[in-house]
Amino acid sequence: MPEATDVNKKEIEELERKEEVNSVVSELQAEKKEVKPALPTPQPERRGGRPGGRFFKPTTIAEGAEYESRLLDLARVVRVSSGGKRLRFRAVIILGNKNGKIGLGIGKGADVAQAVEKATRAAKKNVLEIPVAADSIPYEVESKFGAAHILLRPQRKGKGLVAGGTVRIICSLAGIKNISSKTLGRTSNKLNNAIATINALKMINLKSRKEHAITPAKN
Repeated sequence: MPEATDVNKKEIEELERKEEVNSVVSELQAEKKEVKPALPTPQPERRGGRPGGRFFKPTTIAEGAEYESRLLDLARVVRVSSGGKRLRFRAVIILGNKNGKIGLGIGKGADVAQAVEKATRAAKKNVLEIPVAADSIPYEVESKFGAAHILLRPQRKGKGLVAGGTVRIICSLAGIKNISSKTLGRTSNKLNNAIATINALKMINLKSRKEHAITPAKN
């Protein structure tokens, strides 16, 4: 008999604890329903700066904007550790609206779909606006990144894209229809060539567009 009474006491204590927990959970749920979501705090506008720096303000894509994306490179990345080899995928995405805006994104993932999704998200966060004059760039620009060395030269209307590989993809997505390029570096790394091309387009100054504007061809 004493053993039975002890068991009954334990069951009663467990039931009381469950009732207390249920009451606390119901109170918390009621409080969540009553609480209204707080408005986001306004943040000061940041201007200029390097990506990831203190004053860097990335340009994001507005809703409803039409952008076209291209998979520039897809590579397997292997990291060797004490536990063995870790295989991942790295994707490079170029995104543009063919109207002076271009973005480059890099993403890594356990599979191809995850890597492409991350790279697309990164490209949308880092959109660059390029000044386009007469479907070309205002003046000649040159940039280096690692072993990559890219030279971009403006061309008159009707000349077309005299470029190949990475530079051609970036210029076509940016809306540049008349341009010539030359790869002065000896590397064939698509990522380095893409970053060098983006850096060259960043050098174009909006204020100096009129000074270096291309005059239309005479008939």
